[in-house]
Amino acid sequence: MLDLVRWFGRKVVQSMRRRRPEPVLKDSGGEDFRIKELPASALGAAFWHWSRDVMVGLAVISGIINLLALTGSFYMLQVYDRVLGSRSLPTLVGLTLLMLMLYALYGGLDAVRSQVMARLGGRIDRQLRSTVLSAVLRLPLRSPLPGDSLQPVRDLDQVRAVMSGGGPAALFDMPWVPVYLALIFSLHPYLGVIATLGVVVMLGVTLLTERRAHAPARAVAKSGGERQAFLDVARRNLEVIRAHGLEPAFLRRWATVSEQHMDDLVRSVEGPGPLVSFSRIFRMSLQSLILAVGAYVVIRGEATGGIIIASSIITGRALSPIESAIANWRGMVAARQAYGRIVKVLQTGQTREPANVLPPPHSHLSVDALSLAPPGVSRVVVQNVTFELKAGDGLGVIGPSASGKSSLARALVGVWLPYRGTVRLDGATLDHWSPEQLGPHIGFLPQGVEIFDGTIAENIARLEVQPDPAKIVAAAQEAGIHEMILAMPEDYSTRVGLAGAALSAGQKQRLALARALYGNPFLIVLDEPNSNLDADGDAALGRALARVRERGGIVIVVAHRPSAIGALNKLMVMAGGQVQAFGEKEEVLARMTQKAAAPNLSLVAPQSQGKGALQ
Repeated sequence: MLDLVRWFGRKVVQSMRRRRPEPVLKDSGGEDFRIKELPASALGAAFWHWSRDVMVGLAVISGIINLLALTGSFYMLQVYDRVLGSRSLPTLVGLTLLMLMLYALYGGLDAVRSQVMARLGGRIDRQLRSTVLSAVLRLPLRSPLPGDSLQPVRDLDQVRAVMSGGGPAALFDMPWVPVYLALIFSLHPYLGVIATLGVVVMLGVTLLTERRAHAPARAVAKSGGERQAFLDVARRNLEVIRAHGLEPAFLRRWATVSEQHMDDLVRSVEGPGPLVSFSRIFRMSLQSLILAVGAYVVIRGEATGGIIIASSIITGRALSPIESAIANWRGMVAARQAYGRIVKVLQTGQTREPANVLPPPHSHLSVDALSLAPPGVSRVVVQNVTFELKAGDGLGVIGPSASGKSSLARALVGVWLPYRGTVRLDGATLDHWSPEQLGPHIGFLPQGVEIFDGTIAENIARLEVQPDPAKIVAAAQEAGIHEMILAMPEDYSTRVGLAGAALSAGQKQRLALARALYGNPFLIVLDEPNSNLDADGDAALGRALARVRERGGIVIVVAHRPSAIGALNKLMVMAGGQVQAFGEKEEVLARMTQKAAAPNLSLVAPQSQGKGALQ
C-alpha cells in the first residue's frame, strides 16, 4: 500500500515538474537510503528525500477525500431543493445511489490513508532505529546526556506513534478549510461570515494549545527519563539492595520520582485539556448557530431550504481538521520535541568515519603524551603517558587504586577518546579505523565483566551472525575453558541467561577472556583478568598470555596479583595518573624493591590487595 502511494505521488511530482537526477542510495533491504550514512544536520532533508513521494501521494488522496466529504451536504441540498419540490422518486433513488457510491469511495480512500500513515510511521522507525541506537551506544563514551540513556529510543517511539495517528491526517486536511469557507459564502454571505469567525476562533484556540502544551510536554519527557534511569539503577543493583535491606529506601525514592512524573503528566493534560473540550463544544454550537442563521435567511426568502442542512454540514467539515489537530496537539508537540532531541543526540554522537580501510596492525603500539578525562568531565585523570610496545611484548600495569590504570586501558582500545596525545597502531591513530574495522584486531576484558544474553558460542564469537566454529573452539581452548564448556548441559549451545545469570563470577571472567581472544586479535588489553579466578584459572590465564606473545600479539594486563604478570616481559608503575616507572619487568621490580627499602623514598605505595598483592 505504501509503495503504491509512493508510486502515485512520484507520478504526480513528475507530471508537475521535470526532476533532476538524484543519487540512488540503497539500504540493507534494497529500498531508499540509510539516513545513518548522512550527517545529523541533514536528517530533515534526508527524511524529506525518501518520504517526498509518499507525502505528495497522501496530499492528493487527502484532496480527493475532502472533495468527497462534501457528498452529504450536496445530497441534502439536492433532496431539499430538487426532490421535495419535484416529488420525483427516480431522482431520489439516483441521488441516493450516487451518494452511497461516493461515500464508499470516501471510506476506502480514508482507510488507505490511515494504513499508509501507519506504515509511514513504521518506515520512519526502520530508517532511524539503527542510527539512534548507534548514537545511544556511542554517546556515553563521548559526551553523555543526563537522565535516561535510552531516551532517544523512546523519542523515536514517540515520533513513530504520532506519525501513525490522526494528527498528521488533520494537517493534510487543513489546507481545504478555505475551500469549505468559500462554498459556505456561495450559499449566503451571512453564513460565510459566521463560519469564518468560527474558524478564526478555532485557530486561536490551536495557537493557545501550542503555547500551553509546550512546557508540560518537555517536563513529562524529563521526569519520565529520570524515572526510567532510576529503574535501571535499581535493576543493576538488585543484589546490593537485597543484601543491605535497601528496598524501603528505594521504594521511598521511587514514590518521589513517580509522583513528580505523575504531576507532570496531569499538568500536560490539564493545560490543553479545557481547550480540547471548548473546541468540541464550540464546533457543535457553531453548527447549530449556522442552522439558525440558515433558517433566518430562508424565512426572509434569500435562500432555499436545502442550505440549512448543507451549510451546517460544510461548517462542521471545515472545523473538523482544526478540532482534530487541537485534540492531537499535545502528542504532536511531544513528537516535535522528541525529534529535536533525536537530532541533538545524532549531532552530539556524530563521528568521522575513515575514508580508507587500513591493513590489519601487526607491528607495534605507541602512546605519545596521552592525557585522559572521563567523558563529559574536564578533570584529567591520566597525564602525559608515553611508551611503545612491539609485537610479542607483554606489559603489566600496576599501581594503587585511582592511579589511572583502568582509564588508560579504555583509551588503548578506543573506548575513551584522548584529551591530549595519541594512541597509534602501526603508526595510525585509532580514529583512522571505524569501530567495526578496529574491533576484530582488539581484545578487551574490562573490570566489570558483562556477558550477553545468548549462548556460550555467541558470546565467544562476539555475536557474529555466522561465526567460524573452529575459531570459537580455539578461543575457548586458549582461555582454558573448553573442558568446562563441554561439561555444561548443551556445551557451546548452552544459554547463559541475562547478564550471564547462569554462570559464576569466575566462569563469566574466563568466558569474557575467551571472547577477548577470539579471532587472534593483535592487541589484547585485560583489566584485572584474574580477580575472580582460582589457581587453575590463573594458570590458564598465564598460558593464554604466553601464547598471545608467541604468535606476535601485544598483551597489556592491569593487575594487582603477581600471577597475572608472570608471563609478561615489561612493567609500568602508575600513581596519581602518571607513569612512575616503565621498562623491563625485572629492572622495574628491582628498582621498586630498592626504593621501598630506602627510608621515606617509596616510589609507589599501593594499598595491599590481600595475600600476594604487588607491592
